[in-house]
Amino acid sequence: MNSPLPTAEQVIQALTGVKDPEIGRPITELGMVKNVDVAPDGTVRVDVFLTVAGCPLRDTITRDVTAAVSKLPGVSRVRVEMDVMSDEQRRALQGQLRGGRAEPEIPFAQPSSLTRVYAVASGKGGVGKSSVTVNIAAALAAGGQKVGVVDADIYGHSVPRMLGVTGRPTPVENMIMPPSAHDVKVISIGMFTKGNTPVVWRGPMLHRAMQQFLADVYWGDLDTLLLDLPPGTGDVAISLAQLLPNAELLVVTTPQLAAAEVAERAGAIVTQTRQRIAGVVENMSYLVCPHCGEQTDVFGSGGGEAVAAALTRITGAPVPLLGQVPIDTRLREGGDSGHPLVLGDPDSPAALQLRKISDALAGRGRGLAGRHLPLSPR
Repeated sequence: MNSPLPTAEQVIQALTGVKDPEIGRPITELGMVKNVDVAPDGTVRVDVFLTVAGCPLRDTITRDVTAAVSKLPGVSRVRVEMDVMSDEQRRALQGQLRGGRAEPEIPFAQPSSLTRVYAVASGKGGVGKSSVTVNIAAALAAGGQKVGVVDADIYGHSVPRMLGVTGRPTPVENMIMPPSAHDVKVISIGMFTKGNTPVVWRGPMLHRAMQQFLADVYWGDLDTLLLDLPPGTGDVAISLAQLLPNAELLVVTTPQLAAAEVAERAGAIVTQTRQRIAGVVENMSYLVCPHCGEQTDVFGSGGGEAVAAALTRITGAPVPLLGQVPIDTRLREGGDSGHPLVLGDPDSPAALQLRKISDALAGRGRGLAGRHLPLSPR
């Protein structure tokens, strides 16, 4: 006997399990299901509204809709037709995603936000700050967290390449849907410039870019947001302290004394911005000979411990040394290929240290501990 045909209501119920790939919420909840029609021969036609014409993920939506509806008894064939939202529909979606707020605001700066925000900082360039950022992000996402990365190094942006992000941001009215790779959402100024064009901006433009990355991008409900800062204590670090006062610093250094001294200054900015330091990461700690296994301290030793001790003394709060990442050519190769080492070779010595750092950050969980709450005695 043939199964009875599904009703339109049953088809819509099945579509509640289909999520928009960029927004991460059911297409039924977002008003993306335009129409459902069930023909006598079991053919089900589903008309879907795309947020913008030429949506890069239309094939993904088509596949997911087809898979969900095909599971219903009585369905012989699924046809998915695409339409595009009107300006009014996009404005309504924008308002829905912002919780009814007309003006954009930075969700991570709100007292109710449970997202852990880590600004990965360094005193000088070349210490591997971006490599540490992308590998921590990938490790956190692989562990089940919802993770986002802001490539805040406007002049030296490199995160998209290192994470293997090939997609482009999708605009929805005045909101931006960030692309992702390895389950990590990413935004970078490199996604908005042509080719390898340099960015030549002064402070106010940098501040505005940071504000847009945090307020205009739809991040969803993240467990952790990482910001890859430029080296030093310049305009971006100052803007971040203003826009995200609850962000905690993750200071990256090498064992070299000269690098450690500069990293100490980068971390000491918290005495003026009233932020907290989550910990110190020592990168390029040592080199293991691939032939004999002998460990060589190429850049000296003790820099990470010195920075952690100095920042503990300066801030009056314990600043841990979270990990010491050895030199590994595979770490560089993973960054060039867009496949982080923690995913490509998770048991390598460098990956084990990076995973140890990510585990320490993940273990802190989501919560309001250490945050400034708008409370006053009565």
